[in-house]
Amino acid sequence: MQTCEANIKTASYPSGLRITDMRFTDIVGAPMDCTVLRIDTNQGISGYGEIRDFSNRFYALELKRLILGENPCYINKIFHKIRQFGGHARQGGGVSGIETALWDLAGKAYGVPVYQMLGGKCRDKVRVYCDTDVSGKHTGRDMGLALKSRMESGYTMLKMDLGVDLLVDVDGALNAPLGYVEQMRKHNREELSFGITDKNVTDFMNTQHPFTGLSITELGLDYLEDYVKQARDMVGYDVPLAIDHIGHVNYQSCLKLAKRLEKFNIFWMEDCVPWFYTDQWKVLSDSTTVPMCTGEDIFGRDAFRPLIENRAVSVIHPDVLTAGGIGESMRIIEMAEEKGIAAAVHMAETPVGCMAAAHVCTAAGDNLLAMEYHAHDVAWWDSMVKGSSRPIVQNGWLELTDRPGLGIEELDDEVLAEHINPKRPGVWESTEEWNHEWAHDRIWS
Repeated sequence: MQTCEANIKTASYPSGLRITDMRFTDIVGAPMDCTVLRIDTNQGISGYGEIRDFSNRFYALELKRLILGENPCYINKIFHKIRQFGGHARQGGGVSGIETALWDLAGKAYGVPVYQMLGGKCRDKVRVYCDTDVSGKHTGRDMGLALKSRMESGYTMLKMDLGVDLLVDVDGALNAPLGYVEQMRKHNREELSFGITDKNVTDFMNTQHPFTGLSITELGLDYLEDYVKQARDMVGYDVPLAIDHIGHVNYQSCLKLAKRLEKFNIFWMEDCVPWFYTDQWKVLSDSTTVPMCTGEDIFGRDAFRPLIENRAVSVIHPDVLTAGGIGESMRIIEMAEEKGIAAAVHMAETPVGCMAAAHVCTAAGDNLLAMEYHAHDVAWWDSMVKGSSRPIVQNGWLELTDRPGLGIEELDDEVLAEHINPKRPGVWESTEEWNHEWAHDRIWS
């Protein structure tokens, strides 16, 4: 009888769950380069997580030794154990991806959706806004047509790219040390925005905004102002319109641009300067009526606190896969709500990252505005979820079911294999070599 009870406790109940493995699949075009992770257990239950887009699996692999043998339902315990290894931006991907998979596992073990474990629904469906860009040389009217197409697809809130990449070929639009603008012209828009697609661009793009010496001239401001006017004329003034990807220019240029754009009722202006320059964010917020927004590169509530407590921004913008995962994102949004600051959740990942963000948004409080979405034009995106019968995002909204965990029972390995990253081939291959790595990790004496 004792043997039977022992088997039940270790093989059939959540209290007997233990983590036995962690594996990965890297894909491209979803719409970014994305890494999905899977945590396996001794009871055959698996949980999915995701490492932030354009990051790397090694941020999670280094933590495998710390989670093997743990009960995945003890989310707080494991998070406290691994959070010291989380960094900002893509460096937060390992901790955040593992934490997300733990919520999926716990929900599946107990048979409840993640949002229920977060306290239940605050809304039946989540408003989704679709980021919009237009490739190649184009006008504000072209952007307006693209935005109008989003509206026709049901989106009730819009965001568009607007920044110095539009000005690199406009003579006299940018002011910088001679040769700098010519160097910008050598790189495509994605490289100018992120500096991530080619390691040769890294040094050029790793100079923080205040130190580039780059500013926008009056001619450049005229150009951007007219560009936004053309776009607004196409979509009208009833729909909220946010702007992103300003570029690595000083905050004085951002302030001049914001004041030019006030007449267009911009919903928010995003990532004007690095997130950690709280004083500059405060100056921007106090000097213009355009709401300021940042946060997708911030790991952990402590790093959000200065922006929130100083009311340096009007909107915080955490990415669940950088911020520390599902639980930490909820704490950050709640902290912002206490100070009267709105929240929008950044999301540019696969259905796994999307569902993690959606559960946070479903359970978040009244300050939640919307969730971002980048995959509207990726035809195969939904098919990554095995047995998917309807689009995850429909008519600009996302409505969660009552399926346990994240709501993804299984990913379709055949679809993943069709879009495998050629630089990191293999679907769910063994990571056994990481099981017994060791380091003296304690950060205090």
